[in-house]
Amino acid sequence: MSQPRSAAEIGALYQELILDHYRRPRNKGTLEKADASVEVKNPLCGDEIGLQVAFDGDCVCDLKFSGRGCSISQASASMMTQLVKGKSTEEIDAIRKQFRDLMLGNASAADDPRLGPLRALSGVARFPARVKCALLAWNALESALAERSP
Repeated sequence: MSQPRSAAEIGALYQELILDHYRRPRNKGTLEKADASVEVKNPLCGDEIGLQVAFDGDCVCDLKFSGRGCSISQASASMMTQLVKGKSTEEIDAIRKQFRDLMLGNASAADDPRLGPLRALSGVARFPARVKCALLAWNALESALAERSP
């Protein structure tokens, strides 16, 4: 039976997860047959995210991102693409809202298992200037969902 982890140990694990997604991003590249394609930039820091999404009915069947920026924006994009692939737009909207709450400092959102690895970004809420970095890919996804054909 493992012992409870200290806040420092949890913080170190979260930091390692963020760096892993930054160094080895998942779903990075270009999706050739995208139903929606969005480019977003954070003018304050220069982070960029390009997002291509393919739909199957009401579900996101595939998505890929491209871009450059800080570890937070790129890790958030990587985690997001893993988490939302195969989910319905309704499920994605619920996750997106919960993640936004987490970034705005709602500590109870960190307990939501739907956020999966995104909970590693919970510390970003303490740095308001970095919240936009963490939300950049999610803003792109929101635009892509709105862009898709009904």
